[in-house]
Amino acid sequence: MTGKERRQQLLDVARALFAEKGFDSASVEEIAHRAGVSKPVVYEHFGGKEGIYAVVVDREMHALLTGITEALSDDDAHPRLLLERAACSLLDYIEGSTDGFRILVRDSPVATATGTFSSLLNDIASQVEHILGVQFSKRGYDSKLAALYSQSLVGMVALTGQWWLDARKPKKHDVAAHLVNLAWNGLSHLEGKPVLRSKR
Repeated sequence: MTGKERRQQLLDVARALFAEKGFDSASVEEIAHRAGVSKPVVYEHFGGKEGIYAVVVDREMHALLTGITEALSDDDAHPRLLLERAACSLLDYIEGSTDGFRILVRDSPVATATGTFSSLLNDIASQVEHILGVQFSKRGYDSKLAALYSQSLVGMVALTGQWWLDARKPKKHDVAAHLVNLAWNGLSHLEGKPVLRSKR
């Protein structure tokens, strides 16, 4: 096995272990045991548990942020469509990278003001704020309120995603449709049977 392959193997093993047990309960000894190597191999590649955890978290944050950034990247798309894409992107990540999402939320849940996941959500909210600010200005609303609304939208989607991580019902696109329904129509104008308008 090459050094690059060994490094990837250790990251895969550590990722699964951190998702299963959390940072505090995982150990270098168990990472090494599951990878079939000695502890010094882990130290050689990452310097310890903190080092390998930092790389795992960084990769997960990058994957999630990239997906959501791409979902929000079409400046000409209707705001509702952007909201649909962003909600679907988060749910796609949760579905396809369950271990990664568990790692991000386990040690820094969405409801806290600090921590890895919270800082990631703030990055996403900043992008949403920019989009909302433009849309608010076009419609004659106070663009200074875009920050408040972006935090509300991102928080709603993230908390729902955290719940759906374990519930997995209803189906992903139904969850996204209902999130968009609430965000777009508000409680006083909910659609009876919402569906996504995007063709994903």
